[in-house]
Amino acid sequence: MALSARLEIRQGQGLVITPQLQQAIKLLQLSNLELDAFVDAELERNPLLQRDERDAEPEAEAPIEAAADLSTDRMDDAGARAELDTAHDEASPGERVTGDAQNDMGAAEAGASVDWSKARSGGSFEGDSDGLESILTHEKSLSEHLHDQLSASGLKGAEAAAASVLIDSVDEGGYLRADLAEIAERLGCAQEMLERVLAVLQGFEPAGICARTLSECLMIQLKDQNRFDPAMAALLDNLQLLAKRDMPALKRACGVDDEDLREMVAELRALTPKPGAAFGGEPAQTVVPDVYVREGLGGLWHVELNSETLPRLLVDQRYHARVSASARTDQEKTFVSDCAAQASWLVKSLDQRAKTILKVSSEIVRQQDAFLAYGVEHLRPLNLKTVADAIGMHESTVSRVTSNKYLATPRGVFEMKFFFTSAIQSSEGGEAHSAESVRHKIKQLIDTEASERDVHSDDTIVDILKEAGVDIARRTVAKYREAMRIPSSVERRRRLKETA
Repeated sequence: MALSARLEIRQGQGLVITPQLQQAIKLLQLSNLELDAFVDAELERNPLLQRDERDAEPEAEAPIEAAADLSTDRMDDAGARAELDTAHDEASPGERVTGDAQNDMGAAEAGASVDWSKARSGGSFEGDSDGLESILTHEKSLSEHLHDQLSASGLKGAEAAAASVLIDSVDEGGYLRADLAEIAERLGCAQEMLERVLAVLQGFEPAGICARTLSECLMIQLKDQNRFDPAMAALLDNLQLLAKRDMPALKRACGVDDEDLREMVAELRALTPKPGAAFGGEPAQTVVPDVYVREGLGGLWHVELNSETLPRLLVDQRYHARVSASARTDQEKTFVSDCAAQASWLVKSLDQRAKTILKVSSEIVRQQDAFLAYGVEHLRPLNLKTVADAIGMHESTVSRVTSNKYLATPRGVFEMKFFFTSAIQSSEGGEAHSAESVRHKIKQLIDTEASERDVHSDDTIVDILKEAGVDIARRTVAKYREAMRIPSSVERRRRLKETA
């Protein structure tokens, strides 16, 4: 067969990740602090872009009612992608984008700024532009280290949510600086549940983490080394005597001689009083919520953007007209045109980012309204796909929105990812069960064991739960049981036999 050259015309469709679309994706996943730094850099680079320093007059608005209004607002993801891909062509050098994309885009005047209070609809950002360099050079913090262990601990549902709140209350030294009673009241859960969760957290690495006092921190480390006994417990109860170097009083309190006391003090000195100090600490930064959630009339929840965290930018049309008229060469004209287009696109991207955050957070509030009303025990099973399908966006978009974004609710300030919990399917095809409720059933079954003949093995618990409509695997039962610090059926039989 002879080879020959020929021309062919082929037509196809594809999604092109333009530089402008990459910028929109990057903006969506930035926290409010990172967004401020990015905007400052753009203001420095682009002479046509400037910050609106005028005092914005508050406008009367009807905050979104997540339980009622947002369920009717849907946006097609493909249409959003097309809008993003074509926005660069639509934005002329003299155009300005304002907060209300539907009413103000075509009628923008010189000096108009973005009004975030009007943001009411969502968009979609696709693609990925994460920098590999930032991942490789990032030093893991103590909080990240604990959250990584939390995801592998077996805690789910309400307990995992409560554990996340407790981790956020751990200081740089590794101590828990929060009152359990206060957290229980804020989350609407039992303090006994927080005690169980704290016991799990105190088993994390490094040893001694999440302690509330120095004595408790040292006790955890001694237990980890299997060196905690009654004499050492008495020494920890009398640390004030050790600080005064009152050795005779310590010997009487611990019931040991001089040699034993020296060995015990040497063991204490070998421990770490601040287990969290080994991790790289960053300057503490106050969490500023991106969205406010407040209760309204009739049990509805109002969702509002925090306008203080959103930059107000405008394109300086007067300066653009002046430099355009004075441009002589093609290079100068191209530079002015590019600056105008990039400034207009940035303003529009910021507007789209605000609308998307508002739409996603409103759907989260709608899904988790029971938590807001009754507490952490009522967190519903929720995943990214559920939210994405409900608001007509892609899962990757929802994932980016929920990263480094915070909601201020009547029960406290939470990261958006806090509201996503796992589910256990029903064996009868009904509504899924939350992991927390299943763990509660397992604990109830074990608590009813009165004798060694009543002890339930993990397989027996699986059968009982399946009869109750819970489809669960044996390894999941074992994982939940171990997370609650409940021994195996063999150990429970042995203990019941000893006490009989």
